[in-house]
Amino acid sequence: MQRFNSTDTAGDNGHTLMIEGRNAVLEAFRSGRPIDKLFVLDQCQDGPVRSIVREARKHDTILNFVTRERLDQLSLTGKHQGVIACAAAYEYSDIEDMFRIAEERKEDPFLILLDGIEDPHNLGALIRTANIVGAHGVVIPKRRASGLTATVARTSAGALNYTPVAKVTNLVRTIEELKKRGLWFVCADMDGETMYDLNLSGPIGLVIGSEGEGVSRLVKEKCDYTAGIPMKGEISSLNASVAGGVLCYEIVRQRLKR
Repeated sequence: MQRFNSTDTAGDNGHTLMIEGRNAVLEAFRSGRPIDKLFVLDQCQDGPVRSIVREARKHDTILNFVTRERLDQLSLTGKHQGVIACAAAYEYSDIEDMFRIAEERKEDPFLILLDGIEDPHNLGALIRTANIVGAHGVVIPKRRASGLTATVARTSAGALNYTPVAKVTNLVRTIEELKKRGLWFVCADMDGETMYDLNLSGPIGLVIGSEGEGVSRLVKEKCDYTAGIPMKGEISSLNASVAGGVLCYEIVRQRLKR
């Protein structure tokens, strides 16, 4: 898998590489550089900008039409020419890469799907955990989620060099497609069945939701199981990355028993 780093340049969230200017943005799209978001001056419809918007739609990039004031806030150079792109710090992979890794290791596929993880530190920590437990890849949605920023790369402690991360348009549709390939799905839910009572062996997808909202209703409805983590203290929830780690190791424990 090809990887390329970006410099940690201040941007929309302080940790994203910002590409400014029409020629630079258009070249980034045409070169295949992964672009998470594109900000375009509202009502700007000239030829070069239309070409950039077409490229963004072709790559299914999140497109935001904003005011000049917003672009000026995002700009580091003051020469944005009406367009600013937020580029990922690492290249995204494909889910097929994950199946190839599982096949090479002669293992049942083990994927981790993240639903609405917006904190880059949580995302980085979960990618690090995925690598350590031997998961074959991580899947994130294009919207309402952190992308592969430099903060994610740092927090993953190098795991991004080894663990593929795929970005998909629709998690529900992705789960449906993966079920056809033999995967069973379990999502973390504080009201779910105790994780020790579930059969989490075999080809599996583990779904972790955001700390605030958990796994979304539509995604949860597609899961075969909901897994609860026993909690004995006064606080009723775990950090998303910690909950993911606990469930990952229950999956590892059950795999080792086979």
